[in-house]
Amino acid sequence: MQDVPNTGVLTGKPIAHGGDLGEVRRRHPDAPQPWIDLSTGINPVPYPVIEQPADVWSRLPSREAEQALIAAAAARYRCAPGQLVAAPGTQALIQILPRLVPRSRVAIVGPTYAEHEHNWRRHGHDVAVVTTLEAADADVVVVVNPDNPTGRILPTQALRGVTARLLVVDEAFIDLLPGEASLAGNLPGNAVVLRSFGKTYGLAGLRLGFAVAHEALARQLRDELGPWAVAGPALTIGAAALADDAWLQAAATRLADDAHRLDALLASAGFTILGGTTLFRLASHPKAHDKVEDLARQGIHVRAFGHQPTWLRFGLPAGDGEFRRLSAALQVPQKVR
Repeated sequence: MQDVPNTGVLTGKPIAHGGDLGEVRRRHPDAPQPWIDLSTGINPVPYPVIEQPADVWSRLPSREAEQALIAAAAARYRCAPGQLVAAPGTQALIQILPRLVPRSRVAIVGPTYAEHEHNWRRHGHDVAVVTTLEAADADVVVVVNPDNPTGRILPTQALRGVTARLLVVDEAFIDLLPGEASLAGNLPGNAVVLRSFGKTYGLAGLRLGFAVAHEALARQLRDELGPWAVAGPALTIGAAALADDAWLQAAATRLADDAHRLDALLASAGFTILGGTTLFRLASHPKAHDKVEDLARQGIHVRAFGHQPTWLRFGLPAGDGEFRRLSAALQVPQKVR
């Protein structure tokens, strides 16, 4: 395996993620309010939260509610209910998986979401970040598909050709692609698929995610998570949202339109669009650092990357008002819609 430069996940410093406004707010206390957080890849128009029964806050999550969530997720992801493991966010599963595997050679196709590398390394595995799937000759192969932040999509045929003992496919941003893009509906024998709920449904604070795995690994994951892993409100809200086809279809149309609108705005401001998904766009600019600071002074937070200093990731603005603020901050005249 050929290494690419380490992205700094073992420096002892916290890994930078989108969605944490604390530091940028401290640097720019006079920025206009409210802040627009474009640093994440989260749907800015969330699923409407249903009213919760009063006792949901005073009793443990019920088995019936968990089964209803699993049934809705199995229908949405086109897999067997017995293959599904519900967790308090996909991050919990990313942290658990390296504990269940004997010390191994791990290839992560990247650079990509840094928590994968961080967690496999911290549990003593021999980790290499490789640039292509063809270079991933390891016991364990980890792929984020679509990739974060590039949006690169690897076809399922290529993933099915991976002969590693374990193939981990993080499909956090796949919800808005055709079902055939996912491995979850026809899971290879060596694979585990991770599915996020909060990004597409705009409810990241709910902390809900899933693993799709064959029986033995699914059982291990459930054992590690323990009882009542998912909060009662997350069970009921997740079940309702995953079963709501009409909402998802409308959201997909709106998000696709807004992604095209954002691309056009960024291109007009001198950015080069490199890729992304329907939930975020990746762009480059020769003065990316200056752009980050200019936007921050105007109350807009975007995601920068230390290992790629010309890259910026932009989440989608939430409607015309935020688009107008971003356009003004970038000094691009906004067309009347």
